[in-house]
Amino acid sequence: MKFSKRIQNVNPSMTLAIDAKAKEMKARGEDVIGFGAGEPDFNTPERIKQAGIRAIENNETRYTPVGGSDLLKEAIISKLQRDNGLAYEKNQILASCGAKHSFYNLAQVLWQEGDEIIIPAPYWVSFPEMVTLAGARPVIIHAGAEQNFKITPDQIDNAITPNTKAIMINSPSNPTGSAYDKAELEKLAECALRHNLLILSDEIYEQIVFDGFRHTSIASISKEVQKQCVVINGVSKSYAMTGWRIGYIAAGDPEIVKQVGKLQGQSTSNPCSVSQAASIEALAGPLDEVHEMVREFEKRRNIIVERLTQIPGVSCNTPVGSFYSFPDFSGVYGKKDMNGKVLEGSLDFTDYLLSTEKVAIVPGIAFGADAHARLSFATSLEKIEAGVQRIKEAVNKLTD
Repeated sequence: MKFSKRIQNVNPSMTLAIDAKAKEMKARGEDVIGFGAGEPDFNTPERIKQAGIRAIENNETRYTPVGGSDLLKEAIISKLQRDNGLAYEKNQILASCGAKHSFYNLAQVLWQEGDEIIIPAPYWVSFPEMVTLAGARPVIIHAGAEQNFKITPDQIDNAITPNTKAIMINSPSNPTGSAYDKAELEKLAECALRHNLLILSDEIYEQIVFDGFRHTSIASISKEVQKQCVVINGVSKSYAMTGWRIGYIAAGDPEIVKQVGKLQGQSTSNPCSVSQAASIEALAGPLDEVHEMVREFEKRRNIIVERLTQIPGVSCNTPVGSFYSFPDFSGVYGKKDMNGKVLEGSLDFTDYLLSTEKVAIVPGIAFGADAHARLSFATSLEKIEAGVQRIKEAVNKLTD
């Protein structure tokens, strides 16, 4: 069988692969502690589940409009106004099968061969791959721990070419947990406007922030920025609804929504009708369960960062959002395992942890940052304590 060049140019998702391997080992009875999953370990709040059940009982199980029901769009518009100070009309909103699907649709509609898209690194694993699938070229800007993983306007200026079409902003970030404050976003927005760049703003973790940090949507900086921006969001992370598969876009230019709707109409059609009903309840209802979940994540964040930084050769910035830590393990690279194999990077190190200590973490190379690895703290405090202790023991077994 001969496969297309486009799929041969795409790498499989390493985060999904690590999670699948850990689950396979667990199914064999092995005592694996997994830090790979990018989803809350909490259940969907009861009020949201009941809304989905009512939708089934009321036979709301048929096709809806391709871009989502009017009721869902109204709920999204109200949420954006209430939480972000952003005003949109229905023709600027489109719901899809998750935020990942939203970005994929945008990439297919907006870009083609010869286009260049700026993506800050560390990046979510799928951003560059989906740009590549569209035939465009991802242009990676690196921001290390010394910058708290945040790019600067000067870096954008240096990356611009006549082919640059857009810039991707993900705040709070997967995988680093860093987030831009309003002043930083103002500078990035001014730079993007100066270069006439479309801004794509992934805000899926907006509710999961710590230490009193206040999320700002870059689209809210000014009306001019909003016109030049597409906000990408969804219900998966904030409401523990990963399996319900509802994401959405809010575009300053309604023509973007029109073109995305045309693509979606020929690919998936509407997102699940039952999930739409549940998402209306999620977006319109109180945030009590969300705040409770975030408080627990903050406790876990404090523990995982404290424990990781106690490991010799390991450093870790403190994330202000999401549920990921992104420690630097490069201090142990170059050392040898019990079989004399030299650990030359994050792939070697994460393979070593999984095979010897049964701990699953995601290598930083998947995110464009080989010095690091991602650990999700969307798991219990007990597993965090036990898992990081295993990592410490694995590091202590390495030799020069």
